[in-house]
Amino acid sequence: MREEIKAQLIHLFNGSVDAVAGSAATQSHLDRLLLEDNDFRPDLILSIGKAASGMCAGALSALEAHKQLTAPALLITKYQHTDQTMRDHPRVTTLEAAHPVPDHHSVYAGAQALQRVADLPLNSQLLLLISGGTSSLTEILPPETSLEQWQQLTHTMLSSGFSISQINTRRKQISLIKDGKLLQAFKGTKVNVLAISDVQGDDIAVIGSGTGDTKHIGNRGAIHLIGTNQVARHRAAALAKESGLKVLVNSECMYQDVSLVAQQIGDTLKRAANTAERGVYIFGGEPTVNLPENPGSGGRNQSLALALAIHIQGLANVNILVAGTDGSDGPTDAAGGIVDGTTANDIKAATLALSRADAGTYLRSSGDIFITGPTNTNVMDIVIAIVD
Repeated sequence: MREEIKAQLIHLFNGSVDAVAGSAATQSHLDRLLLEDNDFRPDLILSIGKAASGMCAGALSALEAHKQLTAPALLITKYQHTDQTMRDHPRVTTLEAAHPVPDHHSVYAGAQALQRVADLPLNSQLLLLISGGTSSLTEILPPETSLEQWQQLTHTMLSSGFSISQINTRRKQISLIKDGKLLQAFKGTKVNVLAISDVQGDDIAVIGSGTGDTKHIGNRGAIHLIGTNQVARHRAAALAKESGLKVLVNSECMYQDVSLVAQQIGDTLKRAANTAERGVYIFGGEPTVNLPENPGSGGRNQSLALALAIHIQGLANVNILVAGTDGSDGPTDAAGGIVDGTTANDIKAATLALSRADAGTYLRSSGDIFITGPTNTNVMDIVIAIVD
């Protein structure tokens, strides 16, 4: 891949992520909220999800600017997703747990979150910050369901092509903290929920399996959606136009199995390459994936990247970035891959790796892995392609 094209793809992806970054999005929205509602003075900040560290930092900055410095914060996020400034902050308690399958730290974090909310007095106010990953990071299970049973069911759903909405529906049926149950324990007078969406349709009842759903607390609660896949894609499109590139497709459509998504996007890009429809193609969503019994290394984005590489094999004018906006793809350190028409030149090895859910190993060996580290946001996945 030509380095200037790769740099352009990364620039567009970074811009899309920056547009929904947890810290900036939370700070700007909370600042407006505090100006509109002078009486909102949270007694507790509860920040949960893969973007929790950035969201908590943004909330603290906004409150400090408005001379509110006393609220303690409980921050719950994925392992290695806490910024050092939050670890060192005197008013922030940090808990880390597992994602995408909960562990004993998830159960402890869930209990702590529920206890903190339940302990707030009658005249208290709460700021709840929710982002993708919340469902796995905080959990309270009924006595008849063991953690081991729940882990096995979660593994099965994740590996069998269940959508995030289907998985979260099941989570809400089992959990004692989801589906509005966390806020049902809130006895105070006001709660504001700021959410970054990682689900199709941006439904607060689905984000975090409804952990931030205020349906049980009447007019005491308000929900504010501060980051979506659409916002991220539109920012990437704007940056492309600023660079003199023509945006030909900008669509949130990736909600089928990875193989079907790869077929549809691959066909679009091949037609574009063959008919000289030069420009930028942007796609968003979150594909599903069916895993074999003993999967290799990689996640859905690495699988999609390799599948697309197979579709465009031999095309010199198509370059594609596929990545999770949270910077993590499955149980790996990669966000996805950046591929072109030469990535799958060893077509037999590429196809075999894909069938074994071992796309990560192949992309590392071909030099096409894409690693960003945690991004402090999570608005599902993005594909950005340049046809030149």
